[in-house]
Amino acid sequence: MFSALKNRIILDCLAAKNTVSGLYQVCLNLGNALLRHADPSREEFSFYVHQSQPDLFGGDQRYIIHKESYRFFQHKLQACDVWHSSIQDARIKPLNRRIKMVLTIHDLNFLIQRKGEPSKIKKYLGRVQASVNRADHIVCISEYTRQTVLEHLRTHGKPVDLIYNGCTINEFPDFDAPVYRPSRPYIFALGALVPKKNFHVLPCLLKNNDYELVISGTRHNEYERLIMQQADQFGVTNRVRLTGEISEKDKFWYYKHCTAFAFPSLAEGFGLPLVEAMYYGKPAFIAATTSLPEIGGDLAYRFNHFEPEYMQDVFEKGMQNYERAKPMQAIRERALKYSWDQAAMDYLSVYRKLIGDTNQ
Repeated sequence: MFSALKNRIILDCLAAKNTVSGLYQVCLNLGNALLRHADPSREEFSFYVHQSQPDLFGGDQRYIIHKESYRFFQHKLQACDVWHSSIQDARIKPLNRRIKMVLTIHDLNFLIQRKGEPSKIKKYLGRVQASVNRADHIVCISEYTRQTVLEHLRTHGKPVDLIYNGCTINEFPDFDAPVYRPSRPYIFALGALVPKKNFHVLPCLLKNNDYELVISGTRHNEYERLIMQQADQFGVTNRVRLTGEISEKDKFWYYKHCTAFAFPSLAEGFGLPLVEAMYYGKPAFIAATTSLPEIGGDLAYRFNHFEPEYMQDVFEKGMQNYERAKPMQAIRERALKYSWDQAAMDYLSVYRKLIGDTNQ
C-alpha cells in the first residue's frame, strides 16, 4: 500500500507489454532510473503493467495489473497524486481530476505515415488531443517532437517540456556467436521492417564495394520483398541479410563489429538505435529529417534525399571523413549525454512541481 505521507506516483507501463519494442525499453529503463533517484522519504512508486509482466521491476515493487474495466471503474487507480502516461494515446487515463497527469509524447509519426489519408490523421490526432486535454504537464522526447506537438495540437497553455530519452547499453564482451556472422565488413541497420524505416534505400550502398548489409528487426513479408527487390536491382542480393528479431547479445555483437550504421528512417521521435550505434563510436548515416539530425548532431552523416548515386557519394565521402578524422571518442561522448538517470531526475522535478513539493 502507498503511504499517505509521501508523494504517490503511478507510472503507466502498459505499453511495455511487447518486449522487443522501443516502448518496452523506455518504460523499463525509465522506471529503474526513477527508483534509483527517487527520495524514499518523499516518493513512492507503483507501476501499472500488463498481466504478462507482473514483476517488471522485480518482486519487491508495487504493481497494479491492467484490467479493461479500469477505463471506467478506477478505484485501484485513485491512490496516487501523479499519474504518468508513458505513451501519448494511452487508453487508461485517470478520471479523477485531483490526480495530476504527466503525458509523454514520443512522436506524431502518423502525420508522415498516413500522409494523403486525412481522415486517419484526424482520428489519430483526436486520440492524442484527448490525452493532451487531460494532462497537466506534457513532455516531449525531442525538440522535433515538441515543435510538431505545438504545431498540430492544442496545448491550452500547459507546460510542454523537452526531456530526452536515455540509452542503456548491455554489453556482452565474451559473446561471439551472432545469429548470422558476416564474412565481410558490413553496414548494420536495426528496426522493424516497415516502410517508415526506409531500409529499402540501403542496398544501393553496396555497389562498387565489398560490404555486406545486415538488417535486424521484426520481419514483415511485403516490405522484406521490397528490400530484396532493390538488392536484386543493384546485383547485391547475396550481400544483403535480413536476420529477423535478434537478442540483446546479437545486437551488442553487430554494433561492436559493424563498419558503419545506417538509419534512413522517415519517422522518428527520438531514434534510439542511432544513439546505441554512436555509443560504439560508429559512423552513422541517417535521414536528414525528423529528430535524427537533432540526436546525431554534426557527428552523423546525412542523406538529404535517397537518389542512389547521391547516397553512394555521401556514404563514400562519409567513410573517408571518418577514417581521416577518427571522431570515435566524440561520437561516443555525444551518445553518453542521453542518460536515463538525467531523464529520471528531470521527471522527478516535474512530479514534484505538480504536487507542490519544490524542496530540492
